[in-house]
Amino acid sequence: MEVKIEDDWKNALQPEFDKPYFKELTNFIRSEYKSHQVFPPAKNIFTAFDRCPISKVKVIILGQDPYHNPGQAHGLCFSVPDNIVNPPSLKNIFKELNADLGKPTPSTGNLIDWADQGVLLLNATLTVRAHQPGSHQGKGWEYFTDEVVRILANNRSNLVFMLWGSYAQKKGAVIPGEKHLILKSAHPSPLSAHRGFFGNKHFSKTNNYLIDHKIKPIQW
Repeated sequence: MEVKIEDDWKNALQPEFDKPYFKELTNFIRSEYKSHQVFPPAKNIFTAFDRCPISKVKVIILGQDPYHNPGQAHGLCFSVPDNIVNPPSLKNIFKELNADLGKPTPSTGNLIDWADQGVLLLNATLTVRAHQPGSHQGKGWEYFTDEVVRILANNRSNLVFMLWGSYAQKKGAVIPGEKHLILKSAHPSPLSAHRGFFGNKHFSKTNNYLIDHKIKPIQW
């Protein structure tokens, strides 16, 4: 599995690519794609990075695993390709977007437009075996994406981190709050959305913060 990733990110993450854990991870992922059905398609593993270079990042949304059912995962957390039914968490994201900003439910669950505007839609684990959530956790992806968060937190200012659920909040523990806006709430999953995701107003809070810092807001 050759690493194909946008140049800004490749340069920043080269030290990670050279570490033993990443070489082991690469061997594991390569063998998984050969012997099992794995999502997203290999060409989409780094889509979040390719659509959102470091210099363009304004907002980071942290997910956990890619979707594990056929046709859903395409390299952006919470997003699905065009013509795929919106998964429950994404439906709840759109409900909150409607309640917060009055936006009607989009015709597609494809969030590529968010990514192109500077929203890094980052899963903690970038691959998963079909129908087996968590199957690629603990193999090294988490070290890699921790470093992504550190690079952004330490080298940029006035970013917005949306941390939905306890997993994302633990992963965001390294973010210096004095340099960035850190928004925390429950996860949009149907199991937890009613415990604080609904009503979090993260979309309007994000845009207000960006505007206050003379940064173009996101057209959600």
